[in-house]
Amino acid sequence: MSVVDVKLSPATSSPKTSVFERGNLKMKEIKVERSADRKEVYIVSPTKEGKYPVFVFIHGCCVSNTTYSHLLQHVASHGFIAVAPADPLVSSLLCCFGKQELKSDGNVLEWLAEGLPTVLPDNVTADTTKIAVGGHSRGGKIAFALAISNTHLKISAVFGVDPVAGGSTDNRTDPKIFSYIPRCLDLNVPVAIIGTGLGSQAKCLMPPFAPCGVNHAEFFNESKPPIYYFLAKDYGHGDMLDDGIEYWFTKLLTKHGKGSKELMIKACGGIIVAFLNAKLKGEDEDLIIIGVQPNIAPIKLDPVLYVEN
Repeated sequence: MSVVDVKLSPATSSPKTSVFERGNLKMKEIKVERSADRKEVYIVSPTKEGKYPVFVFIHGCCVSNTTYSHLLQHVASHGFIAVAPADPLVSSLLCCFGKQELKSDGNVLEWLAEGLPTVLPDNVTADTTKIAVGGHSRGGKIAFALAISNTHLKISAVFGVDPVAGGSTDNRTDPKIFSYIPRCLDLNVPVAIIGTGLGSQAKCLMPPFAPCGVNHAEFFNESKPPIYYFLAKDYGHGDMLDDGIEYWFTKLLTKHGKGSKELMIKACGGIIVAFLNAKLKGEDEDLIIIGVQPNIAPIKLDPVLYVEN
């Protein structure tokens, strides 16, 4: 493994932290009802006239797509159209319909080119030549699987927020993507991963939600360069969710950080924006700065690893 020693150029020697704050663009939330061939989707779009890349985000087990609204609003406010598919509650609870979820999330990707323009604000255009897929927990694994599987739309980048591939190495959920061979995942696009330091720890009698062997560390180990890895050392598996019943449910069952959850959302949102800016817009300054000076983030990131070749 070659970890890149990123150096600041004179033009980037003064850190910019704006990605960790909400952007200046006004946004509109849109809910598109389920159809015969597509699941329901939640969209956060800028309202200012323009053409914007698309970020498809898949929710985790036992939580809804809208419980990430603050995170997705953060991303959209910086000039991206966030699209979050919604899985039925039964499939989310049972965690056993991974192949079906992969197919239905693939249907959402297929819908983007023709369907998304019909629901966006006036004068807002989706750039479907620039699509990133991401997700949290099991949704992060589905995002990786989508990027590996064949779709008609080209996926340009993949992002995992504390991704999880099952309950243990012997109990992985479908579709099974791990081979436990370094750099083996069949991905030819940039990858970024945020892991949590507490997600792999059990709480009382409850097993961890992001167990070792199937969590962010293995996604990092098996992904090919370029890959960008950030560990939110003092936070837990659900600390990027909105306040509400789902967040408090996860808080009862899994370890959570003692720091501000709002800062965790800002950190996740800022890292996603910096990565998408670099890989979808060709603007890599913020991503470089975070790699060199991770202390500009609102939370502790340790380690931060960039493997670019």
